[in-house]
Amino acid sequence: MNKYVKRYLIDAMSGMAQGLFASLLIGTIIKTLGQLLLKLCAEGAYAVVCNFLISTGSFAMDAKTVGAAMSIGIGFAMNAPALVLFSLATVGAVANDLGKSGGPLAVLIIAIIACELGNLVSKKTKVDIIVTPLVTILSGLLLAISFAKYIGMGASSIGTLVILATRLHPFVMGIIVSALIGIALTLPISSAAICAAFGLVGLAGGAAVAGCCAQMVGFAVMSYKENKVGGLLSQGLGTSMLQMPNIIKNPLIWIPPTLASIITGPIATCVFKMEMNGAAISSGMGTCGLVGPIGVITGWFTPGQDAIEHGATAINPGVFEWLGLILVCFVLPAVLTYIFGEAERKLGWIKDGDLSL
Repeated sequence: MNKYVKRYLIDAMSGMAQGLFASLLIGTIIKTLGQLLLKLCAEGAYAVVCNFLISTGSFAMDAKTVGAAMSIGIGFAMNAPALVLFSLATVGAVANDLGKSGGPLAVLIIAIIACELGNLVSKKTKVDIIVTPLVTILSGLLLAISFAKYIGMGASSIGTLVILATRLHPFVMGIIVSALIGIALTLPISSAAICAAFGLVGLAGGAAVAGCCAQMVGFAVMSYKENKVGGLLSQGLGTSMLQMPNIIKNPLIWIPPTLASIITGPIATCVFKMEMNGAAISSGMGTCGLVGPIGVITGWFTPGQDAIEHGATAINPGVFEWLGLILVCFVLPAVLTYIFGEAERKLGWIKDGDLSL
C-alpha cells in the first residue's frame, strides 16, 4: 500500500506539479511581463520584444501544451521507459483539452493508467518501438475521450464549491483552506497539484497562498536558531517539506506555523480580501520561488482563465492591496510563528536541535 501511495499520490502528483510549473505557470509569468512592459513601451523594437513575450507565454499556456508537460512530468516521476514517456505527451494533451478547467485531475488519473499499461508491454516484444507507443496512446486516448470530460467536471465542481463557500463564509473557509493546504504543502504530497486539479482561485486561492506562506516562512524563521541563513533560504524559498523528518520525531513543532496559517487565512479573506487569480497552481506554491505572491500579482493585472470563469477582472492594485500581500505572505507568518515557537520552547515542547535540518 505504501508503495502505491508513494507512486501515485506523491511521485505522480509532484511530477504533474513540475509539468504545470514548466508550462502554465512560467507561461503566465512571461505573458504578464510582456503585457506590463507593452504598456510602458508600446513603440518600435521594444514593442516587438513585448509581443514576443506575450506570444511565448500564450503558447506555453495553451491547454494542449500544458497537458503534454503534465503527463510527461507524471511519466518521468514514475520512471516510465522512454517510449512510454514520449507517448504520454499526446495522452496528456488530449486529456487536458477535454477536461477543460478540471483538466489537471483528468491528466493525473489518465496519464497514470496509460503509463502503467504502456509499462506492461514495454520491451516485451521485438517491435517495441511500435507496440509500446501504440498501447500507451490508444489506451490513453480511449480513456481521455470516454472520461476526461466527466473527471474535469467533477474536479471543477469541487473547486467551484470551495470557491463559492469561501465567498459566502470567508472567515470559516479562510481558516479551513489556509490550514489544510498549508499542511499539504509540508507533507510529502503536492499542494500545488491539489490546487491546480481543483482550480482554486479567488478568495479560496488567497487563503491557500496564506496557508502555504505560513508554513514556509514560519518554519524558516522558527528554525533560524538551528539552521541560520542556509535554513532560512532553503525553507523560505524552497520548501517546508524539509522539516518532515523532524515533525515525525516531534509533531509539536508543527503547531506554530499551523496556528499562524489559521490566523493569516481569515485575515487574507476577510480583512484584505486577497484573491489569487493567477494560475491555480500558484495557490499551492507559497513562497517557493516567490510563486504564490507572484501569482497574486499576476492575477491583479491579467487574471487566468479559471479566475475569469469565476468573475475575476483585472485591477490596478493600490497601497492596501500591496500591504495585504506583504503582511499575509511574509510579515505575519514570520512574527506569529516566532511568537508561538518561543512559547513552545519555554514550555519545553520544543528543544534545541528539534528543528535542525
